[in-house]
This record gives sequence, structure tokens and C-alpha cells, in this order.
Amino acid sequence: MKHRAGFNRLGRKTAHRKALYRSMVTALFRYERIKTTKAKAREIKRVAEKMITRAREDTVHNRRIIARKITDKQILAKLFTDIAPRFAARPGGYTRALKLGKRFGDASEMVYLDLVERKEVEKKKKKQEKKGQEEKKQEEKEEQES
Repeated sequence: MKHRAGFNRLGRKTAHRKALYRSMVTALFRYERIKTTKAKAREIKRVAEKMITRAREDTVHNRRIIARKITDKQILAKLFTDIAPRFAARPGGYTRALKLGKRFGDASEMVYLDLVERKEVEKKKKKQEKKGQEEKKQEEKEEQES
């Protein structure tokens, strides 16, 4: 049996499919969450996880290999300096697909494809913002009392 030997061509020619992968992986690393169909997400997940695994070791060779697919230099730098270090201790499974239900127009299964460590980063930012807001409120109260 040939389990997991092939891949989903997504009804596209090779060049179109590769361009789709490049743009969606770039968007995933830029926004750390994208909304897409389940079939596309499964294929993008394979590509993105291989890139993150390679980016965990920051070498010129690895940068050049990933730069073939990610042409945006800022996103490439973010992958090596921000995203990959988050997953240094994780042995795999860097992304997850959260089901959203069916799309209204054609009933395609829709999912959010996001990075697993994304939530912790957002929580830290929200906590810092809340602390900053609370400090401002306390300062305003002290000024009003004075």
C-alpha cells in the first residue's frame, strides 16, 4: 500500500501550485494565522513545518534553501529569529488547523491554520497592555487627588 506517498495537486498546474504554496506560507509566517480551505491547509502545513524544522538551525545553507520559497526578506528574517526559536524544544507539530465549518458559497470545509505557539505570545502582549493601562489609570487617579 502507498500510504502518504503522494500529495494533493489541488486542481492546479505545477507553477500555479508552487506560487500558491509560496504565498500562503509567507502569509502564515507574517500573520501567524490564516483562514483557508481544509485541503489547502493540509498541504501548506506540510511545507511550513518542514521550513520551521530547517529554520531551527540558523545556517547560511538553510537560509538559502528557505529563501527559494520565501522571497520576502523580512518574513525570512522573522522565521529564523522569532518563529523558529519558539519551537526549539518542540519535536514537531508546529501548526494546527482549527475547523470553522463549511463556506457558504460552495460548502468547502474552512479552517484556521495557525502556529501553535502563537497564543502564548498574544497572551503576553495582552498582559503587558493591561498592566500599562492599569498603571495609567492609577497615575490619573493620583493626579486628580493632588
